[in-house]
Order: sequence, then C-alpha cells, then structure tokens
Amino acid sequence: MAEKLTAQSAIEDAITAWVSYLTQIKDQSIHTVTNYAHDVRVFVGFLSNYRGQAISVGDLNALDLLEARAWLADLANNDLGAASRARAISALRGFYKWLTKQKLVQNAVLQTLSSPKKPQRAPHPLTAHQVDDFMDNAEVIRPDWVGVRDRALLMLLYGCGLRISEALSLNGEDLHAIKSGQLTITGKGRKQRVVPLLDEVKQEIETYIKACPFAMQDDEAIFRGEKGGRLNSGVAERAMRNIRQQYLLPDYATPHALRHSFASHLLNSGADLRSIQELLGHASLSTTQQYTKVDEESLLAVFEKAHPRAKAK
Repeated sequence: MAEKLTAQSAIEDAITAWVSYLTQIKDQSIHTVTNYAHDVRVFVGFLSNYRGQAISVGDLNALDLLEARAWLADLANNDLGAASRARAISALRGFYKWLTKQKLVQNAVLQTLSSPKKPQRAPHPLTAHQVDDFMDNAEVIRPDWVGVRDRALLMLLYGCGLRISEALSLNGEDLHAIKSGQLTITGKGRKQRVVPLLDEVKQEIETYIKACPFAMQDDEAIFRGEKGGRLNSGVAERAMRNIRQQYLLPDYATPHALRHSFASHLLNSGADLRSIQELLGHASLSTTQQYTKVDEESLLAVFEKAHPRAKAK
C-alpha cells in the first residue's frame, strides 16, 4: 500500500489496495478479483447516487439496511441474476471485512442480508458414446503440432476431470509426475489433490511433448500457444467448438463439459461419491452430489423410453 488509507481516503484507493491484498496475499484468481472489484464499484456508484453526493471510505460506516436493500433491488431491476447478486453480496462483505481489519469501517449491516438463492443447475455431461466418438475417431483438429496439443489437452481434461485453468497451469516440472502416473493438482483455494493418469492420457501428452517446437523448461507452461507463451483457455474452447461442429454435439459441449462427463461416467460405472469428490477437488460433498441428479434423470429417460407401460401413454 503506497499510502496509508484513512477515513477521508477516496474509495477507489481502498478498492485498489483491497485488490492487491486479494491477488498477492490471498492468491485469488484474476477473474474472481476482477468480478469482485466490479461489484464493489457498482455498489459505490449506486450509494453515491442514492445519497446524492460522492462518498469516501469513512462514509461506508453509515450504511443502513434500507440502503443495502435498495442496492439489491437496483441490481435485480437491472436484470442481474440470483447468482450474480449473491456474488455481489459476497464481494461487498469481503470488502467491508477487509476495511474493518484496517480499522477504517465498523458496520455489520451486510451480515443481516440474505443472499438470493442460486438456481440449482444440473451439469450437462456428454454421453460416453459422444466422447468416445470424437476422442477415438476425430482427425487431429489441425494437421500440425497445435492439433496434437489440443487433442492431448482435451484428453487430459476428460481423463482426469481437471478444470481448464488447472490443466493450463501445469509446468514443465510436472512432467515427472505425469510420467509416474500421479499428478498433484492445485485447485481452488490452493487446495491440492492427487489424480491418477490413464496410460492413454500419458501417451497423448508424450506425443504432444515430442511434437511441440518449444523446450519444456521446469518453470514454463506445458501447454503452449503458437508463439510459445502459456496457452489461453479461449483457444481450448475454440478447439472444442470445432469438434462440436464436426460431430454435431450439443451447445454445452465445452472443455468444462469434459470435467462433468468424467464425474458422471465414473458415477455410472459404480464409483462412490467420496472418491469422485476427491478426484474433482470439491470442498463440499453436496457439490459432487449434483451428478446423482444427472444419473437419476438419465435413468428416468431410459425407463420412460423402454418400459411397455410408459410407451403406452
């Protein structure tokens, strides 16, 4: 913090210092921090308009329940969904908590707000047949090392159930673990987990390493862009879009859908929820349980299609 904050400081200075704290001390992702900062800035803009004057850090002390509810109503009136409003509350609570630690603000109003209930959206996995179809039969997406890279990346996502960010964060130093068949992944909240690698996945990565024109240094990315830098997630999404068009897959066939498919197919094959939770790196078992709903829905669809009395309707 270049300059010590006071109650008279501009709120933007406080937001900048808070963002620095989240990224450097809490090690939160740039995507999360950017969204949080946006949410807080929207709140500050609303409160300034609501009070009819610019506000400083110290003015946040006077926030009352009426103002907080008016802010939430304004978000809803601007068609912000329940999940986004819940995130905004979380962001503002975090900002206030940090300001309290700095001994700048003391206000518990936000703790009395109820977060909007997020709609429970079941994940959309691909079927095992759909995955096998493009994994086994698709020509390499591009007839060069980039196509080999994309195939290895998608195979890793499905074979290990990784988030795209986790796969793209792998460095050359992780190649030893890949060869051994057990990879240590650092997921959300810096939580680490060990995931096993199928021989097929290892082979695809080894094929890619041989084809890649860039040297694999320990501190540099395994998955590279065409100019040698760390691969951007948008490139992987584009590769999946090409496959989607080639194989007439549904719109939800994204890199993240391969993670959903990994979990759903394990569950269908008899794996227990606790094991799947560990492999996915979910903090809560309730998050993993969403896949049981998918399994129930697929069973019901088969039942209604196959049962004689269901057909008779």
